[in-house]
Amino acid sequence: MASMMMPVPATAADFSSLFSFLPIGAYRSSPDGRMLRANPALVRLNGYDSEAEQLAKVHNIGSEWYVDPGRRLEFQQRLERDGFVMGFVSEIWRHKTRERIWISENAHIVRDAEGHPLYYEGTVEDITERVREQEALRRSEEQFRLITTQVPGMVFVVHVSPGGQREFRYVSPGVRDIYGFGPDDLMRDASLVARFRHPDELAQLEQDLIEVHRGRPELGGEVRVVMPDGQVKWVLRRSCTVSADASGQLRVGLLLDITDRKQAEAALRENEALWKLALESAGDGVWDWNLQTGEEFFSSRIKAMFGYAEDDIGNFADELDQRTHPDDMAQMQADRQAHFEGRTPIYRNEHRVRCKDGSWKWVLSRGMVIARDDAGQPLRMVGTHTDVTELKQAEAQQRALETQLRESQKMEAIGTLAGGVAHDFNNLLAAILGNLALAREDVGAEHPAQESLGEISRAAIRARQLVQQILAFSRRQTQALQHQPLTPLVQEALGLLRSLLPAGVRLDTRLSAAVLPVLADATQIQQVLMNLCTNAWQALDGRAGDITVVLREVSLDAVQALQLGAVSAGTYACLSVADNGPGMDTETQRRIFEPFFTTKAPGTGTGLGLAVVHGIVKAHRGAIAVHSEPGAGTRFDVYLPLAAGTPVATPAAEPSPPAPVPETVGRHVLYIDDYEALVFLVGRLLRKQGYRASTFTSGEAALDWLRTHPGEPVDLVVTDQNMPGLSGVEVAREILRLRPGQRIAIVTGHVSDQLLAEAAEAGVQEVLGKQDSMDALGEAIRQLLES
Repeated sequence: MASMMMPVPATAADFSSLFSFLPIGAYRSSPDGRMLRANPALVRLNGYDSEAEQLAKVHNIGSEWYVDPGRRLEFQQRLERDGFVMGFVSEIWRHKTRERIWISENAHIVRDAEGHPLYYEGTVEDITERVREQEALRRSEEQFRLITTQVPGMVFVVHVSPGGQREFRYVSPGVRDIYGFGPDDLMRDASLVARFRHPDELAQLEQDLIEVHRGRPELGGEVRVVMPDGQVKWVLRRSCTVSADASGQLRVGLLLDITDRKQAEAALRENEALWKLALESAGDGVWDWNLQTGEEFFSSRIKAMFGYAEDDIGNFADELDQRTHPDDMAQMQADRQAHFEGRTPIYRNEHRVRCKDGSWKWVLSRGMVIARDDAGQPLRMVGTHTDVTELKQAEAQQRALETQLRESQKMEAIGTLAGGVAHDFNNLLAAILGNLALAREDVGAEHPAQESLGEISRAAIRARQLVQQILAFSRRQTQALQHQPLTPLVQEALGLLRSLLPAGVRLDTRLSAAVLPVLADATQIQQVLMNLCTNAWQALDGRAGDITVVLREVSLDAVQALQLGAVSAGTYACLSVADNGPGMDTETQRRIFEPFFTTKAPGTGTGLGLAVVHGIVKAHRGAIAVHSEPGAGTRFDVYLPLAAGTPVATPAAEPSPPAPVPETVGRHVLYIDDYEALVFLVGRLLRKQGYRASTFTSGEAALDWLRTHPGEPVDLVVTDQNMPGLSGVEVAREILRLRPGQRIAIVTGHVSDQLLAEAAEAGVQEVLGKQDSMDALGEAIRQLLES
């Protein structure tokens, strides 16, 4: 990178936007090793809190960043040679913490018009886990090799093609003890073992091959092999399929010389069932229970599973029964009894056992009665314990995630339903308020009905405010940031809050007398205060207590701003809500703004209140901090940046003559909306104001009229966006095909970026939010015609 920034095709804004949204590290660096830019992900990777801090600390990437400084030179050589590098893996230091990690870099050179390097641009991905996994795999393979060298017998990996051809891909040194030749001999010539087969075993081996082709995953048994000197050996074989594709199956297995065991087997007939189970079981620990005496042998693995030394636990069944979780005892005893009585072929139960350190582990216990008396009563039972704690934790986590997903989907469905209902209700209120305004004008100011009509108007306006709250809940309300003083907004919300507080909760307010101008959405700021105060009195849990609301002006220096997060130093309005409730521990504070996290009892909270507060504050370019200790109450501080300038009251002026009313007589307005009552109302309003009005309840009807009246001039078309059949944008597109240059405005209850883009693409420049009143609609139409 050159020592100064040179113009490049992408703008600085483009570069900053790219940096901000990349989930991995990204940078610009100079060829001499200085870091020029670093996105938030790279800043975090290096252990810093801000880009400025990192740029100030990093002076030479080659010597300060790479564990092997020579990697920087190799990196530059590749860039100079190819113009780019891909997947350049290096070990580096986290610059601030000096922790060693592995990264993968992609980069290219940006050159000036003469081809001289300006700087390097690249991305950095933390692949430490991947490198560790690869190293772990290598160590695991090496350990596997070392282990198999110690296993008596032959461990093998073989590929079996669909035609039956075998290729041994790994053979342990134990093959020499059985057959007398080495691993390399068998991997070169897979037919070697076939030469040692006992004639009586050929049919069984052929059947096994058929079973493999049929997809049988596991094979086992005992077979004989004949050595060149005529000696017969018994071999225990086990194999299973670990993967299969069109090329065949990959199987792993074990051949174990059991000649000595077979020779001694006659003396061990009485223990045949136990021996067979011990060989075929794959549990983590083995137990052998004498049901007559209560003695139970626990293998060392079982004791180690729970953290006990060999002498910590006696060899009696009660030793583990006493450490079994009380909630699991009844089912464990029921499963045992079912097996004792012959109702289940094997005993199987999952239960928790208390470990030496006091923690609990889930175990899967499986066993079988291998000896009974003449009356059928069980005498001896053997089995295994398998640690399934991680599996249980994974199942619990999955259930929790499923519950959270259902809750999220429920809230989304409620929001969608609420938004739809509110939209329709808004249309009804528009018709009510519009006709009400016309009715009050029709009857005259002195008519006795004016008082009742006024009450109807106030009730309808309150209903409209309720609709706005529902739209805010469903996130269909457009955020309207306005320059306004904060104190009146807080006072208005507190006025409503006082009537909601439960008995015994006192509200103390200390509000600044200063103007405190902010750029804010009034409804959302009041929602922040209501949510925080509601959270405060709910924290009191029915007890008497105090809630204190303070509004003041504060100045944040660079250090304080950095501690609060992504805000700048400067002057802020600080809104604090404090309670003297039970407070929170550190872990709760860490998660307090997570969606769906709540400390309330199940069914009494959604866990969204503080998450919504956090989102609103961030959208206002502010910050929020929480201060709490167990037993010492909680205080939330909301920081909103003060807006430049202070609203100044305009001094009273001499009355001036009214502005001339624009000429409306004869101006032709075509209005389209699927709500019939609203169409009737708007038509009446427009005609009363002197317009010529043509109204339609569908886009299709309006288009038919325009086609049959090609010479009829239309000064303005106003159409609703959300209608059955053609939408507002689709209607506008068809009208402009019929009448290029026709002035069109689209009205919608939710102005979104997508709608603005679609309207602009169709040739419509005017997209308006639905007006609160008919007067507002008339004024909007007048302004459109004027402009």
